[in-house]
Amino acid sequence: MRILIIGSSGSGKTTLGRRLAAALDLKQVELDAVNWQPGWQGLHLNDPDEFRRRAAEATDCERWVCDGTYSVLRQVLWPRAAHLIWLDYDRPVIMARVIRRSVGRAVSGRELWNGNFEDWRKWTHASHPIRWAWSTWAPLRERYVGLLADPAYAHLQVHRLRRPREAEGIEERLIPARADPIAPPLGEPVGKAD
Repeated sequence: MRILIIGSSGSGKTTLGRRLAAALDLKQVELDAVNWQPGWQGLHLNDPDEFRRRAAEATDCERWVCDGTYSVLRQVLWPRAAHLIWLDYDRPVIMARVIRRSVGRAVSGRELWNGNFEDWRKWTHASHPIRWAWSTWAPLRERYVGLLADPAYAHLQVHRLRRPREAEGIEERLIPARADPIAPPLGEPVGKAD
C-alpha cells in the first residue's frame, strides 16, 4: 500500500499521515522533514535533484504513506503511489487550521525540523504558511483538478475529501483497499463541480 496525501498548507496532511502509518503499519514519510534544512533552507529550491533523490530513497519500499505537495516531487511520487488522498477543504477550514498550528508552534517553541522553529516575526512573509495557504488555496485546487484528469495518473485511486469529517475512520475504509485496488473512492469524485 503506497499512499500520497496532498492538500493546502495546514490541511492536516502530516496528522493524517501519522494516523494512517500507525493504523495500517506503513512507513511515514513527512516531506517537510526531508525538505527543510537548517536555517529554513529548502531543498525544493536550493537542490531539487537532492530532494528528489531523498524522497525516492525514503519511499523505496512497498508500504508507505507520504504527505506533502511539493511539485518538484510529482514525477517521483505520483507514478509510484497507489492511493492519493486529497484534503480539499474550504478556505476557512484551512485558514483556521494553519493559524491555530502556527500559534501552537510559536507558543510551544518546539523544534520543527533540523533546528528550525516557528518564528511569529515571519508571519507577514509571503512564504509563511499562513500567507502561503491563503494565496495558494484557489490555484492549488485548480491545478489538482487538472492534474488528476491527466491519463498519466489514471492508476491512482483518488480520495478527494471535502470536509474534515470525511477523514474520520479513513483507516478502516482503506483496509479493504489493501486487497482490492479497485475499491470505491472515499470522498467525492475528482472534477465534480463546486
